[in-house]
Amino acid sequence: MANRHLLRSIAMQSLYEWDFQGRKKGHIDKIITRNIQEFGPGVEDASFVYYLVNGVLKNQPKIDKLIEKCAPEWPLEQVTIIDRNILRLGIFELIFGNYEEVPPKVAINEAIELAKTYGGDSSGRFVNGVLGTIYREMGEPMKDDKKEKDSDGSDGENGEERSINSFS
Repeated sequence: MANRHLLRSIAMQSLYEWDFQGRKKGHIDKIITRNIQEFGPGVEDASFVYYLVNGVLKNQPKIDKLIEKCAPEWPLEQVTIIDRNILRLGIFELIFGNYEEVPPKVAINEAIELAKTYGGDSSGRFVNGVLGTIYREMGEPMKDDKKEKDSDGSDGENGEERSINSFS
């Protein structure tokens, strides 16, 4: 398992545990530390796990609204805990991530792989559908693997929030 994929998996497992145990934000650092020790004992730099988990938690209200809007037939509490947290990770990387480090298509594919590995039979399709909808609403950034400029002339790579046309 590639290092980033492993770290993303640990982040997802940490979010799953946090969500399952009642979403107490004060416990997340202990959960992450324990999961890194258990699932990534040889990992030297786990800062990516903290970046992902803390980014998801910081932006959770916005992320959860997007899930609800893109999957209206599935109230958020009815989405399985694993799928909900894979979507949170994928949406965080898609909207708030650094495209130089993780292009949109990679963020989507990584989330789909996590869903196929850890979720149910239809999790991969569900995650693909929700993230694909968001990606299209964003105007399909980097669709042709070319660096695209935002409407203000910047490249939107500093981890700032990107707009989503019809969801804002």
